[in-house]
This record gives sequence, structure tokens and C-alpha cells, in this order.
Amino acid sequence: MKTFARVGIATVAVVLATLIAGCASPNDRVAQRSTDALTVPPTSVTAPGTTTTTGVDKQCDPNNPGASLRPTGPTPAPGQMPAGSTMANILAKGHLTVGVDQNTLLFGYRDPRNNDLTGFDIDVAREIARAIFGDPNRIEYKVLTTAQRLDAVKDGDVDMVASLVTITCDRWYKVSFSTEYYRAAQGLLVRDGSGISGVADLANKRVCATKGSTSSTNLQRLQPAAKMLEVTNRTDCLVALQDGQADAITADDTILYGFETQDRTTDLLKARLSAEPYGLAINKDREDFVRFVNGVLERMRSDGTLADLESKWLAGTVDPLPPIPAASYRD
Repeated sequence: MKTFARVGIATVAVVLATLIAGCASPNDRVAQRSTDALTVPPTSVTAPGTTTTTGVDKQCDPNNPGASLRPTGPTPAPGQMPAGSTMANILAKGHLTVGVDQNTLLFGYRDPRNNDLTGFDIDVAREIARAIFGDPNRIEYKVLTTAQRLDAVKDGDVDMVASLVTITCDRWYKVSFSTEYYRAAQGLLVRDGSGISGVADLANKRVCATKGSTSSTNLQRLQPAAKMLEVTNRTDCLVALQDGQADAITADDTILYGFETQDRTTDLLKARLSAEPYGLAINKDREDFVRFVNGVLERMRSDGTLADLESKWLAGTVDPLPPIPAASYRD
């Protein structure tokens, strides 16, 4: 029998809010995008084996892409950032600007009871703000789609992104990453009784994935005969599966656990297609901030904060809970 976290009942309202027309709220725009996504044919996407950048980071080890920049000395006290540093500039600005998602249950979503952004990734970002200001609430959130995340960092629109960003050598070419703070895996979600039990069954099936995700290119490599449907928002895939426009969803299991909680007629298959190491994405010109963030994450590992956050958000839904990744450095 499936078990579900206590947040499941409350957050079913998030999905319902996006589906019920006539309810005037910020989620109406999400509902419209979901509808639009289902009215277009499956899109052509980057062919397997190709990339969307002009190279890869030469220092990145493909066998250990999560290796980041080592913290330099002890982390400065909140409110006392080194003069001229990225952290001092953020302190002077008065808030940390963080790119997040608002539709991913457990990791980054709007609580329908108070409209606050909440989740595991949100709490990780709050710890970075706490380290700079002494106040975890000094954050300005910018809601981004999967495809917008790296450009927002590269263009300086946000100080960092905390939104299930998989660390890859290809992405290191565009942005820098913190050390790995969570290890996910790519999975498959189907309707109960679909007859689909793995990748082999996806030939000529319609598989939904989010634009700009590693899941789409990975699935095409594993099953070239699948018919890909790429959408803008993660929840668009759940709508597509519910409406029969897709036969399966491929995404990180972190996303799929939330979908399964929201819709009990779905089934997260046991197959794990790839490892997905998560890092906080930071502009490549802000090396000092990468090292600072890694110092904060090191403290969160050693004092149990990361483990506590993982248990707070995922216990009862993700079973077993993945171990907290050890820090790995490239210098």
C-alpha cells in the first residue's frame, strides 16, 4: 500500500487550483500554461548526444561533477562580510536574490494556506541568507521555469538558484555550483495499470519532460523511440498524464514523489535511470560566493541541519531517505 506524507492532503489543493477555471488567483496563469501545453504537438528537442553549449568545463571530472571550490578559512559572522566581496554587496543590497520553483511539492511550492514559498530547497536558501544577514527571511524570491534557471544566474538576475539543479560538466561551462547537497535519481511515473514497467516499454509512447531538464535528453538516449512532449512547467506534465496526453513522465524522483502524493492513481516505478546530484547554481564570476556557500553547507552537514531538513520535508514520502552527500572539492 502506498504511504503519503502529511503535506499531501493540503497540497492537493495546489494542483486543483491550477485546474479549476474561474478561481481568480496567481495560479490561474499556471493553469492556462498547462492547458496550452496540452494543445500543441510533441516538440522536437535536442538530439541525443548533443549539447546546447560550446564546450564543457575543463576542470570538471565527469565521474565527479559535484566537486566544487573549497571554502577559504572560517565563515565570517553574519553581518560582517569581507569588504568588496560578493557577500558584502548582497548585504548592502539588503536581501539575497534566489531563483526558485513554486510548483514542486516538498522542494519548492506555494503553500495554499498562506501563499508562502516553502520546501526543502527554500529552507536551504534560507540558511544561506541566515549566514549573511543573521536573518533567514532576508530573501527576494524569483520564480523561474526549469529552462530559465541557468540564464538567470549567468545574466546576474539572481544571486543563486535553489531549484533541483543537477550538476553536470556541461552546465559548469555556464555557471558555477556549490558542493552537492542532495542526491536524486531520474525516474518514471505512470498511471496505475498502464502496463509500463520500464524504459523498454516506452517505445512509441508519449513521455513528458520539462524543457531544459537533463531528464529529457537522458530519456532520448535510453529510448530513442519514445515520443517526447516537452513542457514549460513541471506540473504541466502531471496534467498531461492525467488528461491522457502523455503515457509517462520522466523527471527527477524528487519531483515524481510529489506528483505521486498529489495523485494516488499514479505509480512511481522502481527503475532509476541516472544519478542527479543537486547543487546551488552561482555566477561563474563570483568565486568568493561559491566558497562562502560551500562553507555554509559544510557547517550544515556537520551540525545536522541538512539531515534535519531532509527529514522534515521528505520523511514518510521518500523511503529510504538518501544519505547526505559528502563534500568534494576540485582545488
